[in-house]
Amino acid sequence: MNALIIFVLLIVLMLTGMPISIALGLTVLSFLFTMTHVPVQSVALKLFTGLENFEIMAIPFFILAGNFLTHGGVARRMINFATSMVGHWHGGLALAGVLACALFAAVSGSSPATVVAIGSIIMPAMVRQGYPKGFGAGVITTSGALGILIPPSIVMVMYSVSTNTSVGKLFMAGVIPGLMLAFFLGFTTWYRAKKFNYPRMKRATWAERFTAFRKSVWGLLLIVIVMGGIYTGVFTPTEAAAMSAVYAFIIAVFVYKDLSLKQIPKVLLDSASMSAMLLYIITNAVLFSYLMTSENIPQTMAGWIMGQGFGTVSFLLVVNVLLLVAGNVMEPSSIVLIMAPILFPVATQLGIDPVHFGIMMVVNMEVGMCHPPVGLNLYVASGITKMGITELTVAVMPWLLTMLAFLGLVTYVPEISLWLPRMLYGG
Repeated sequence: MNALIIFVLLIVLMLTGMPISIALGLTVLSFLFTMTHVPVQSVALKLFTGLENFEIMAIPFFILAGNFLTHGGVARRMINFATSMVGHWHGGLALAGVLACALFAAVSGSSPATVVAIGSIIMPAMVRQGYPKGFGAGVITTSGALGILIPPSIVMVMYSVSTNTSVGKLFMAGVIPGLMLAFFLGFTTWYRAKKFNYPRMKRATWAERFTAFRKSVWGLLLIVIVMGGIYTGVFTPTEAAAMSAVYAFIIAVFVYKDLSLKQIPKVLLDSASMSAMLLYIITNAVLFSYLMTSENIPQTMAGWIMGQGFGTVSFLLVVNVLLLVAGNVMEPSSIVLIMAPILFPVATQLGIDPVHFGIMMVVNMEVGMCHPPVGLNLYVASGITKMGITELTVAVMPWLLTMLAFLGLVTYVPEISLWLPRMLYGG
């Protein structure tokens, strides 16, 4: 009964149009002060202790690194390198967009940042080459979602904070699924380009490829620094995030010189604004999680699900449907922070690996970012392409169906997610 009251109150507050973070906070406070005898001091204490988590520090640093890279010409050089490698195939420029998104995802940690950085450069070029606008928009909107699957990933950090799962293991678990999804999206792009005979580019010489690689190598080195540093144990994921922010600043300002010292305050302010928004959501989500735990709701749900005789297969199917529905009304950070503490205890009782469950949730978030009404990537792509959301939704459909098929594969073949972390960490 208490669970019903809490969720009805949350949904009613969200339907008023208020931000999810405030709706979460108000739900918790309303319930605690009217239905329980929890002292106000413990609520205040929970607000502060909720953010006293070393992993959370990675979020502002990855956001800052992503902003430096978005403004610092790294994306343009990655596109040139990707074009030199695959531009001569059917739909070459679109394929270069998929590859560039995968490369940029490996340094930014954010889907919208990947869509903006790659889409704003490659979309006009595709239109000039004669590609239909919808085709280019479909490619970039869905490939941009790789930003939260290929590590480093802000959403993975949020899952780690919610469930106490190792961030390092999650990052390593995202590598193979990320590369596989990039391949599937690339294949869909190539198949449609071949079918409709879209333009191809002239094959680049090996000298041109080497030049493009040499110019983009400073950006690509960030992948080696972050992933190599975490894998070898030189630094933790949070320290890797701080390193990536410093490195991104150096290459944007002093190596590529695409970012002037005058622009830095704006980049810092944008990063601080986005970080504050996410940290505020986390704070309220921690309160919500505290309320759930104090009312024994996850344990009760786990008991009920086990009592219904749900096996692993049916539970994972229900979770996927639930997360896809949630993706219609909420953005990924909120979904992970609200749903993970509720679903995680049930998953562990059923023997589902926490890392596999985390990757499955992240792939669900990717799908949610590419369909209306709240798909962040759709709105970002809409701003770049000047297309309406309805028109854009139709355009992304072939790639969205590919992502759904991939979601089924990741859900029921755990080894895709678990093979690499087991190789590196054992167990």
